[in-house]
Amino acid sequence: MNLKGKTAIVTGSNTGIGYETALDLYKKGAKVYVACRNEEKALDAIKRMKADGGTGELVYGHLDLASLQSLKAFADRVIQAESSLDLLINNAGIMIPPQSKTEDGFEIQWGINFVGHFALTGHLYNLLEVTKGSRVVTLSSNAHRGAVIDFDNFRLEKEYNTWREYGQSKLADLIFALEFEKRLRKNGKQLISLASHPGYSETDLQKYMDRDMLASLTLMTAKDGAQPTITACLSEDAKGGQYWGPDGHDEQRGKPGLAKIYPVALNETLNAKLWDWAKETTGVKFPF
Repeated sequence: MNLKGKTAIVTGSNTGIGYETALDLYKKGAKVYVACRNEEKALDAIKRMKADGGTGELVYGHLDLASLQSLKAFADRVIQAESSLDLLINNAGIMIPPQSKTEDGFEIQWGINFVGHFALTGHLYNLLEVTKGSRVVTLSSNAHRGAVIDFDNFRLEKEYNTWREYGQSKLADLIFALEFEKRLRKNGKQLISLASHPGYSETDLQKYMDRDMLASLTLMTAKDGAQPTITACLSEDAKGGQYWGPDGHDEQRGKPGLAKIYPVALNETLNAKLWDWAKETTGVKFPF
């Protein structure tokens, strides 16, 4: 596939799934924004991607998803520089870190994994919508299955629970992708929204995990784990509202296939409530 003339943004693309996704798009000829908080790590990633060979273009974009001000500034720079945006991959994430909050007072996983990406997508919405064939792909996780959206615990109002807060943030990502697609279709837009997850893949995401627990898992490489996301981005068979993941046992490993969306992510009343909360809280200008 030749992506010459296409533009993509991959958040958190200095490492792991994001790196492999950005590298694949670059190798196919796309202009890729390596959107990360740490400039040194991003520039090192760009250097490694170029050494791997590609026909596209790599651009560093400073993006701190823990700051609504920073992500708006990033979006403004993209809007000023680009006349089209074909792909937005909401990839960046953190998992079970020590307790902390974002600049805007959100529990850190909730703020980075969900709130930041919701706001970024909103700021870039108009540029995406005017680009024919554009897609937004948001990364979720198997952790969405047993999660709950607790509107009374977005700012650490309750005692911190690492896995509970992570699961909530990844459930919210899947809900966002689905609710976004629903509203796009209802309003006759051409942009489509999809979700993906990497199964069990070896990335920096596991740096806070218990060593014994980690040792008990059989992990895919980050390159293999990125394939469901790349499929959601590029496949002609991929359609809005789909959720892609590994096709093996329990969606832990395997080749890209349609993943199961658990009922917890399909409550229309809850999903609309979360959308309205996020839109009001971030102040983004989605037209619906």
